[in-house]
Parts: sequence; structure tokens; C-alpha cells
Amino acid sequence: MQIRKAGKRRVAPWLDADWRSWYQLERWRRIRREQLRREPLCAFCLKRGVVTVASIADHIVAHAGEWNSFITGDLQSLCPHCHDSTKRLDDNKQALDSDGWPVSREMS
Repeated sequence: MQIRKAGKRRVAPWLDADWRSWYQLERWRRIRREQLRREPLCAFCLKRGVVTVASIADHIVAHAGEWNSFITGDLQSLCPHCHDSTKRLDDNKQALDSDGWPVSREMS
């Protein structure tokens, strides 16, 4: 007689505290493959007139760990250089109010 062990229960991805693990999900991998198939060239490089193969499906608006934005957010194809430099600088810019004082991201 063979005894079957109970399978490991998987936590729903949106409940996972570490959203970085979402990039390992097959669902994300399919979305990424489709994005790179549709737009195989880096969007930032193309704006500069340079043709570079893209390898990263980047969220245009950062999802900030929010599941629905992660899965349904608009994407752009980027090369590693543009993703790790140009895009990172854009994402980290501090918003300022009309007096020039920093405002929180929630307010901007």
C-alpha cells in the first residue's frame, strides 16, 4: 500500500510579501515573452535612433508591489542598459510641489 503525502500548498501570488518572486511565475514569463515578441527593440534606444535588441519587459508605470498593476500594467521593451540606467533615474525622480518642496508619491 502506498501512502500519498499531501502536496505543498501554494500561497496566492498576490499574498506573497516579496513581490520580486512574482517575476518567477510562469504567468509573468508568458506576459514577458509576448511583450518581447511584439516589440523586440528597446523603446528608449529607438527614440534616440539606435537599434538595440530588448530583453526586458518593463512596467511603464511602476507597479509598487500591487498585484493587479503587475499583471495588467502597460509594458515597454527595454535593453538592460536603458532599464538599469535611464529608467531607474526616471523612477527615482522626486516630485516637487509648486513651491519646489518635495511631495510624497501618493500626492503626485
